[in-house]
Amino acid sequence: MLIYTKLANVLSKEALFYACILPFIAFFGGFAFLLYPLKDVLHPTALADSLLQSLGPSFLGPVAILRIWSFCLFYVMAELWGSVVVSVLFWGFANQITTVDEAKQFYPLFGLGANIALVFSGRTVKYFSHMRSNLPAGVDGWGASLKGMMSLVVALGLVICGIHWWVNKFVLNDPSLPKAEARKKKEKPKLGMMESFKFLLSSRYIRDLATLVVAYGISINLVEVTWKSKLKAQFPSPNDYSSFMGDFSSYTGIATFSMMLLSRYIFRKFGWGVAATITPTVLLITGVAFFGLILCSEPLTPLLATWGMTPLLAAVYVGALQNIFSKSAKYSLFDPCKEMAYIPLDEDTKVKGKAAIDVVCNPLGKSGGALIQQFLIFGFGSLAASTPYLGGILLVIVIAWLGAARSLDKQFTPLVKEDLKSKLREGKLSAMSSAVLGRNTLKPEVTYRFVSAMNEQGFLEGRYVPIIDGKPVASEAGVSAVVEARLPEASDDKDGSSMQESGPNGSTSSTSKEPAPAK
Repeated sequence: MLIYTKLANVLSKEALFYACILPFIAFFGGFAFLLYPLKDVLHPTALADSLLQSLGPSFLGPVAILRIWSFCLFYVMAELWGSVVVSVLFWGFANQITTVDEAKQFYPLFGLGANIALVFSGRTVKYFSHMRSNLPAGVDGWGASLKGMMSLVVALGLVICGIHWWVNKFVLNDPSLPKAEARKKKEKPKLGMMESFKFLLSSRYIRDLATLVVAYGISINLVEVTWKSKLKAQFPSPNDYSSFMGDFSSYTGIATFSMMLLSRYIFRKFGWGVAATITPTVLLITGVAFFGLILCSEPLTPLLATWGMTPLLAAVYVGALQNIFSKSAKYSLFDPCKEMAYIPLDEDTKVKGKAAIDVVCNPLGKSGGALIQQFLIFGFGSLAASTPYLGGILLVIVIAWLGAARSLDKQFTPLVKEDLKSKLREGKLSAMSSAVLGRNTLKPEVTYRFVSAMNEQGFLEGRYVPIIDGKPVASEAGVSAVVEARLPEASDDKDGSSMQESGPNGSTSSTSKEPAPAK
């Protein structure tokens, strides 16, 4: 976050995008082809053993991080990828070029491509899981699959850079496209890092946004870690575990795709406030079902046996459904709602507030969930013994989440209305100043003529085109259309039919009281 904030002050928006994403692409490629093959050389195993002997078993965790530092670094970079590339870079770019009205229509659709890819990525993980099981003895199957998957990450990361470059060069700079109205930036003094933190903490709007992000991170972490502990007990084999997670990713993509289509109706029918409360409500209901099944597993054992399931397998399936529904609601409703909330803000609050929330609060939510579980495990001896307390903490956090969503809704709607009013005032002032300065001239009347032109497929077609200085506009008429420069003086047909003129290539033009049919 510190680096991003500094770079945002000195680099252009396009250069900032590449400066953030290219180091990730280089790392993932370098890890698969350099760091992982050289792990035995790079990992200080002897030093870790000596430190563990001198410091004692209390420092097992920190010493283990040092022992396999490259694996831990990969985990950190993989976690940051979602926060930096998706939350900051992609959504920041979308917020720059999208209005609130457009966002309500298109933000839910922006995630459709990502969730279609999620279906295929699940199949890819499953493919590599089976590939590892079919390799001969002595071959590092995980190393082979890692090279394949990271090669895909590098290739698709370069595709992201290419698409971003193409959009900036050929779409945003296209003079034929309407330009988005730039929102006036309020004049604010340049703030340092500590002043920026104080400014963000003093804003109730940003605090509510931060509460949403932190609450989601803690809630999903509390449920997901408990579910994965059950999943690991059910599938102790790494290949079986990876294969199940591949199916889980595919089903998550399908569910999210369906929710994306439904979310457009929700935004149009019920508005931002209802959409923002759906995700915590879904997580609360499914979380209660999951923890209830774990706590009441013994009384439910005979009933589950009639369905051919053990309590452990039932907990795995219910937890999978809980995670699928929670993630689909998050991707289709929570993320669009969160990103829409940035749009009415001024540029300074938007850039620095977004970096602070997405890069700090999102990991803070995950870290908060992990700390809660660590304290409970330390206090009760195991994750299973602390399950009832995890359920109670989840209930409190989701209630706080719902309160922050309602509070943000009361602030978001007035900001949007004020933004629309300011645009209306700016338009009125612009029209008044133009009238006073004599720049408000009437648009000249445009004459249209019917022209026969050769289209791109080589066929003749007719169309009405505007005539400027006696000649048809080339982009409208086509290159092959040639029309005489002189205009017809009058129409001789009293019943409204048109007088036509032939051009050198057989094209015709007409002026008429009623449009001539285009053949």
